Amino acid sequence: MTGMRHHRLLISGLGLLVALLFAVSLLIGYAPLDFGAALSDLLAGRESLPALVLAELRLPRAVLGAAVGFSLGVTGAALQGLMRNPIADPGIVGVSGAAALGAVVAFYFGFSATFALALPLGGLIGAGVATVFLLMVARSGADTATLILAGVAINALAGALTALALNLAPSPYAALEVVFWLMGSLADRSLVHVALALPFMVLGWGLVLASARAMDALTLGEDAAQSLGFSMQRVRLLVVGGTAAAVGASVAVAGAIGFVGLVVPHLVRPLVGHRPGRLLLASGLAGAALTLGADIAVRLIPTRPELKLGVVTAIIGAPFFLAMLRRLKVEGP
Repeated sequence: MTGMRHHRLLISGLGLLVALLFAVSLLIGYAPLDFGAALSDLLAGRESLPALVLAELRLPRAVLGAAVGFSLGVTGAALQGLMRNPIADPGIVGVSGAAALGAVVAFYFGFSATFALALPLGGLIGAGVATVFLLMVARSGADTATLILAGVAINALAGALTALALNLAPSPYAALEVVFWLMGSLADRSLVHVALALPFMVLGWGLVLASARAMDALTLGEDAAQSLGFSMQRVRLLVVGGTAAAVGASVAVAGAIGFVGLVVPHLVRPLVGHRPGRLLLASGLAGAALTLGADIAVRLIPTRPELKLGVVTAIIGAPFFLAMLRRLKVEGP
């Protein structure tokens, strides 16, 4: 009971932190905003400038910050539990690379210039193609190591094709635009982007969270988990399918935001007693808090144009990753 009470307090605390950062994200921007008047006009249906700024600029950014962070946090924890590998992250399955490639293709062929939603749709198509391939591999009875190798192959191919597109870009300005998008950002997103990506994210969250009990059993090994009644093929399908849906949609609307899925599970794991099943929801909430906090920092740093969100998360995550590798080396055999 004490463990459950502690876990509930942790989830409640992280939930309150996310709510607080969400509110701060709505309040902070490059131009002053009378938040009370904006909210009043928005609820009353009055199309004033403050209401439009709140509804069309700040609200979508805050929603996507929380949703993208939750997606990266929960899938990072799930993949580390499935693979029993502390350096596994959502990019390991290759879906993020494929989603980025889909968006780059939309850039390269000029679809983004003629159709506003070409980028996220291209990202979702790329993620969908990678997901179908991974699910085929998982349903064929492949083990976890084979899934990792399949993800590495997808990442390598997507990276090579992305580099080819940059090399053959019709102008240096087009290549620069692609590079900036790949750095990751939540700026200039709209409610249309939210409506496009959020259903896929929610589907992914549901699939990943459904594997929570199996994550605890997997600490004993795959054979022991199977002896306890868990189908490893089903668990792999839940985790890989959920990761593909959530991370693919995240990359499609926000670009590549690294290190959140790697760093957050390690920060939260000691707080849940190293229980992989309990880690999932806590890691998702912590990922939402970290992403919202980093996006707030992006707007507070006095640079124009603003720093890309992926750059800030990399600056935060890279030193932690190096410290973690050093600790693992010290504790290793």
